[in-house]
This record gives sequence, C-alpha cells and structure tokens, in this order.
Amino acid sequence: MENKKVILSGIQATGNLTLGNYIGALKNFVKMQDEYDCYYMIANLHALTVRRDPAELKENTLKVLATYIAAGIDPEKSTIFVQSQVHEHAELGWVLDCYTYMGELSRMTQFKDKSEKHADNINAGLFTYPSLMAGDILLYQADVVPVGEDQKQHLEITRDIAERFNKLYGDTFKVPEPYIPKAGARIMGLQDPASKMSKSSTIPNDTILLVDTPEEIMKKVKKAVTDSEGIVKYDVENKPGVSNLMTIYSVIKNISLDEVEKQFEGKGYGEFKTTVGEAIVKELEPFHKKYNELMNDKIYLEKIYTEGSRKASEKARKTLNLVYNKVGLV
Repeated sequence: MENKKVILSGIQATGNLTLGNYIGALKNFVKMQDEYDCYYMIANLHALTVRRDPAELKENTLKVLATYIAAGIDPEKSTIFVQSQVHEHAELGWVLDCYTYMGELSRMTQFKDKSEKHADNINAGLFTYPSLMAGDILLYQADVVPVGEDQKQHLEITRDIAERFNKLYGDTFKVPEPYIPKAGARIMGLQDPASKMSKSSTIPNDTILLVDTPEEIMKKVKKAVTDSEGIVKYDVENKPGVSNLMTIYSVIKNISLDEVEKQFEGKGYGEFKTTVGEAIVKELEPFHKKYNELMNDKIYLEKIYTEGSRKASEKARKTLNLVYNKVGLV
C-alpha cells in the first residue's frame, strides 16, 4: 500500500446518483482501486451549502455509501468514509481559508452558478467551498484526483493553495495532478444534451437515476432527443443527442465510437435507442440487486463507514499535525 500513489475523490450526499456519475466516476473508481491507494469520500459537509432536510441528508449519505459498494468498490481495498466523521477536514479547511484569497474564490464558476440558483441563501460556506475541497484533497497527500472537465477549476485552486503554503513553510503538501478519463467522462442529459446529466435536473426524462427501474430506463432512453437525420454518427456539434447515446453505449460495451457507428450502420434511431436502453438495463442489473441488499442492511453500512472513517482519520491526522506545527498552532 505504501508504494502505491494516493487518489482521493468524493461524491456529495445529495439525491440519487445518475448514470453519468456511474460512467464518469464510479466505473473509474472501481478500476483505480487495484492500482492506487484509494480514499473515497461521501461529502456531506459540502452538502450544507444548500439547505437540506436533516433526515434526508442522513439517508442520502447511506445511499452514496451503498452505491459505492454496489458499483464494485471494495471496502477491503479502498478506504470509504464519511467526510463529517473525519474532523480533520473541517480543521484544515479553516486553516486553508486563511491562505486563500477572496479574488480567487470570487472567480469560481460554481459559486456564481449556485448563487444564481439559490439567490436566497448565498452563504459564506458556498463562497469558501473550494478551501474545504482543497483540505479534502491535501489531507491525504493525494497524488492524483479524478476530475471531470467541469471540475478542473477546483483542482487548479487546490494546487495554487498547496504551492502557496509550501512556499511559505517548506514542503508540506503534495501538489496533486488531475486524472481525466478519456472516455465517458461527461455524460449529458437525455433531453438537454448541451448540459451535463445532473441529479438536480428538473427536466422530465433528462436524467437516468441509478435507482430507476428497467421500465423507467427504457422509457427515458426511448424519449431521448435525437434529430431528423436518422443516422447513428458521432458528431457532438451537430448531433449532440445521438453522440451522447453513443458515448453511453461505447463505455458500457467497452467498444470504440467507430465500432458503434458500424454496428448501427443502416439502422434507425428506434432500434438504436432500444439497444442502448437494453445495454444500460443489463449493466445496472447486478448493481440494483446489490444496492437493494445493502440498503436493507444499515448495520453493515454503519460498520463500513465507521471503520473507513477511522482509517481516513489516521492518515489525515498526520497531515494536520504537520500543518499545525508549521503555522505555530499548539
């Protein structure tokens, strides 16, 4: 374990996860756990930037945990933990607040986006969110952080904060590198293929949730936006809906986009959508079975996150002690 590079990633404990989360993140998390020393976090502190129902937030925390395991993350190979149970996150987050500039934070696109969506609750946590995220990553001296194209800005500010701190106090933090998957990194909405598939989308049939039934999945795929051309061809600019379905299918079947084009040459969108829908249903069948078993065994889930949080805290404490010593905290 000591010779492996460290990887840190997390998913917020908000709502049911989507097919986009599964393809863009979870499938890669599973692949990484043999190659890296993996820390997978359930980010419930970050969830507080928007008002949440307390009971729902607790339930969503368990849902994300069950999703991690059902997707194939092995608690024996990876450290799965709940952010709020490792108090070092909040502590380092505060220290890094003091080494992050207001100008940097005000340029963050997520702050601008969320401020527009939640204009009645533009809170300080929403503004300083990137400092806490930097703390999440730097606590574990992560070598690599999986990020989507839309999240690169958060890693960039983390690197800036780490380099600033290291320049002031000497080598303290490892400066992490991004890991951007080549395929399936960004799955778009079925009704709005110009936007990333999101669990918070309010557009009907736009998002496939991992907890959707096979019938719901087939219905959503068959209603997916395409075009009038009737040709299965990858062209994001002119055929975004078709290209998105092709991306989903290529990742699930582990074949190239060229192979997808050949498979559906001369075939219409009806057959194409049916085949894509059936592939998604088949892919998620074992996930559904395992997920339902786990959600019916809360004692087991509690055992996993308790042990994972203990292991995470052991590593995080070493970094926090080093930081406290550097800045002069007793």
